[in-house]
Amino acid sequence: MAKLYFHYSTMNAGKSTVLLQASHNYIERGMATYLLTAQLDTRAGQGRIASRIGIDQPADTFAPGDDLYRRIADRLAEGPCACVFIDEAQFLEPAQVWQLARAVDDLGVPVMAYGLRVDFRGELFPGSATLLALADEMREVRTICHCGRKATMVVRLGADGKVQTGGDQVQIGGNETYVSLCRKHWREAMEDHDPPLL
Repeated sequence: MAKLYFHYSTMNAGKSTVLLQASHNYIERGMATYLLTAQLDTRAGQGRIASRIGIDQPADTFAPGDDLYRRIADRLAEGPCACVFIDEAQFLEPAQVWQLARAVDDLGVPVMAYGLRVDFRGELFPGSATLLALADEMREVRTICHCGRKATMVVRLGADGKVQTGGDQVQIGGNETYVSLCRKHWREAMEDHDPPLL
């Protein structure tokens, strides 16, 4: 039975590596896959899913307003597809996550989405929030903080190397821009010393 999966983590946890390995496993067994990534993330070039360890694959891209149910249905009309893989899933619109769920339910194809859970402010991305609500299965891709504890948060660095506490939710970047931390060290970096007001 097809399912909607959400593999989530912080930056630099290896989500794209896991995605590419999973897709390779299907292909190695003679099964086709369909890869999609966010159009706005061009760090590896337009329409490419790339891992920091040096592996990459071409992918179709999605943008706000795209009907992903229709895109998947069109791909299935071209021939068999064993699984759909979505990279940078945090950039999905809530409506697009519902379209992925419909593709799973109505077209019978598994969809594996990989993305960030929270932004640098500790807030859920809208796409991630909807995936957390709708996914049949969720799996955390783990990475560590500099202290050795599990990293669950991320800070954004400015051009001066200092931690930013404000700004737009979306800013494309890699190791030069984001650092994964445990909650304790994220709070210290964000200078969060007071309990939240109720």
